[in-house]
Amino acid sequence: MTVNSELPVIDREVSLSSLVEFSDNLTALVSTLRSKILAPQPRKSAPTFTSTQVAEICEIDRARLHYLATKEGSSLPTGQVSPNGRTRQFTLAEARQWIQQVSKIKRSPLLETGVGQAKVIVSSNFKGGSCKTTTTMCLAQGLSLLGRKVLVVDLDPQASLTELCGLYAEKEIVQEDTVLPAILVPEDYSLVDVIQDTYWDGIDVIPAHPSLFEAEFHLPAKSSKNPGFKFWTLLRNGLEPVRKMYDYIILDSAPSLSYLTLNGLMAADAMVMPLVPESLDFISSASFWSLFADMGKTFTALDGEKKFDFVSVLLTKVDYNTSSSAPVVRSWVNRAYGDWLSSIEVPASSAMSSGALRISTVFDISKWDGSMKTLERVREPLDEYCRWLDNFYSEKWEVAQ
Repeated sequence: MTVNSELPVIDREVSLSSLVEFSDNLTALVSTLRSKILAPQPRKSAPTFTSTQVAEICEIDRARLHYLATKEGSSLPTGQVSPNGRTRQFTLAEARQWIQQVSKIKRSPLLETGVGQAKVIVSSNFKGGSCKTTTTMCLAQGLSLLGRKVLVVDLDPQASLTELCGLYAEKEIVQEDTVLPAILVPEDYSLVDVIQDTYWDGIDVIPAHPSLFEAEFHLPAKSSKNPGFKFWTLLRNGLEPVRKMYDYIILDSAPSLSYLTLNGLMAADAMVMPLVPESLDFISSASFWSLFADMGKTFTALDGEKKFDFVSVLLTKVDYNTSSSAPVVRSWVNRAYGDWLSSIEVPASSAMSSGALRISTVFDISKWDGSMKTLERVREPLDEYCRWLDNFYSEKWEVAQ
């Protein structure tokens, strides 16, 4: 008996037409999953705050809060009083009013004069999975809870930040809603006109769309036709009128050194690099700086010296288990980045994983089904990092008395 030992040959050829069919099927699947992820309500809603939480943020006790809320002639929100009259529940907008009027946080130029001097911060990293986009949103939320007005700008065609802001990029956003027209045809479009509000009081967004990829074709084409074309200045110039409207503008870039990412880096006053303390992530960060340095030589020669107020490396998803490689990689990061490495670290946590599943962050959660300690373990360092960032700039403010 002869046994055929040859295994069947698997045809691995893939045609473009079959990719189109695959894409259609995948889009349908994602659409189905999205409805489950966002169930039961597709629109995101902001968290609410108890009187205890508002009092803690404002650094007053509950008795003082109750007195100020019920004081005759007070302009402060009273919140929703519980049936027993002992507690109050505040919306996010109400909580921010308390923070702006009662807390000891320094009032910003925007709050004092109505004209901002926004600082532009870019969140950048080559490596996917570094929590770059989630960190961007958390920075915006944390700064808004310090009473600041924040604009987030999504420069990533994947539009993950846009979805964290509660917008469905592929169905609710078109190319004209993004930074693209204002970058490609700045004489006809303004970034001021594409700003949208979000579910989170104090945070606006310029959303992204997959069509942002077009910048990677248009900008090099313009550069080849005009050697003096400074493509890296387009976003910086476009943001100038927007700076007057906010305390902070936070840019979320794609995980690559794209033309839009370069625009974000050159428009920014400061850079935050979320970095997971794992070997591949560390090596990837080194590649980022090597490529950016090469481009930077050209920018400096044509545009003068670029200076960042600071570069901050923020360790994220830090695993503190004894078997983790984090301590070793942390030592590498410390050796490489020195003072750039923040002493604040964001631990790995199931709270972050659960948040990602619901397209949300730890700041979005009013009530947590698990242990509150688990939630606070992640939120506290993010709060601390936002305070550090805000203190860095608020100390420089010259607010008219």
